[in-house]
Amino acid sequence: MHKYKFSVSMMVLLAVAGGSMPYAARAENLLMHRVQQESSMNLPSRGMSMAQVEQKYGAPQRKLTPRGGDSQKHPTINRWDYSNFIVYFERSHVIHSVLNTPAGNNTSPSTVN
Repeated sequence: MHKYKFSVSMMVLLAVAGGSMPYAARAENLLMHRVQQESSMNLPSRGMSMAQVEQKYGAPQRKLTPRGGDSQKHPTINRWDYSNFIVYFERSHVIHSVLNTPAGNNTSPSTVN
């Protein structure tokens, strides 16, 4: 009897996992596509200063209110929005640049202020 319950449980688990595989594969494909796009674009690179970014790419469309800066462990983080990409700065140097896509996680940032 115990073996039978285990088998049914395993079948249900496999069915659920198998059913979600297309979604996981699609998400992985979307992520890979985004990484490929970012690597082929001329985005601000890590370590560039704010002045260098503005000199090379022009003024951003929007400079969000800085966050953090309340302690050594929480340095000031700035975010500049351009039409095609977003630049994140730690204090005054680039730490990351990403494509500005309608993924839902980087739209309408003014509501976060």
